[in-house]
Amino acid sequence: MVLTHCPACGDEIGPADRYCEGCGAGIRLRRTPPDAVAGRDRAEYELGLVAGVSDRGSLRARNEDAMAFAVVGPQEAPEAVVAVVCDGVGSTEHADAAAQAAADAAVAALVDGVDDGSDAAAATHRAAAEAYAAVRGMGDPLTSAPSCTFVSAVATKNAITVGWIGDSRAYWVAESGSRLLTKDDADPVAGALTRWVGADAIQGPPSVVVVPAEEPGRLVVCSDGLWNYLPTAEELAAEVSGGPPLTVAAELTAVALRRGGHDNITVVVLPYPFEERA
Repeated sequence: MVLTHCPACGDEIGPADRYCEGCGAGIRLRRTPPDAVAGRDRAEYELGLVAGVSDRGSLRARNEDAMAFAVVGPQEAPEAVVAVVCDGVGSTEHADAAAQAAADAAVAALVDGVDDGSDAAAATHRAAAEAYAAVRGMGDPLTSAPSCTFVSAVATKNAITVGWIGDSRAYWVAESGSRLLTKDDADPVAGALTRWVGADAIQGPPSVVVVPAEEPGRLVVCSDGLWNYLPTAEELAAEVSGGPPLTVAAELTAVALRRGGHDNITVVVLPYPFEERA
């Protein structure tokens, strides 16, 4: 089924329209709102094919994590799901604003990449560049420049493409075996970041990995507020239930809170392959 009329107002729409010209409703795009987290103690969003939870945790004064995600394509035949998680570096000023600005800019770039037919890896590089640009002007690189990590995912019919800068992670959870897809940009002993997004950062391309569509599974994208409690793929997979994405994201967040919740916790869950809606 192809949409020919806006489901909100009934005006005629074309197959490539992203928004209805009559009422402005989204046609080809469902996404989290700008500033989806923006320092909130807890934020939950669900778009059917993807969902996420961001929680301040038990000890932090404010939530400096951020997330943004979107489903691209008509509801009856989605073309891609994109997601970004950024973790504000707490030792820098306005880390929460930096994380949200980076996440919003990056997810917009990923959506544009899907729409213009770009290769998912190229779109991921563009998204990282837009995240750098969004944060670069927010502070003085000679002082405590706002900074954050970055991890993104682009899921299409053929593969999932993951990109990252810093130590936010992506895990693949499947019956045949689960694995960590990212490799932390951090000192293995001290834990200090060796790469990040910020005005004081040396801009470089993200690391990128592609997961072919070989079997069903779930992609979990998260900040270190979760993975510090579930560091291995096996430990994380043991806590991933068969529930809907928002339920799984909330359950994983609850695990981190029960085990201390010492940091902000952000979890985005994407079942794969995503199913077309009739």
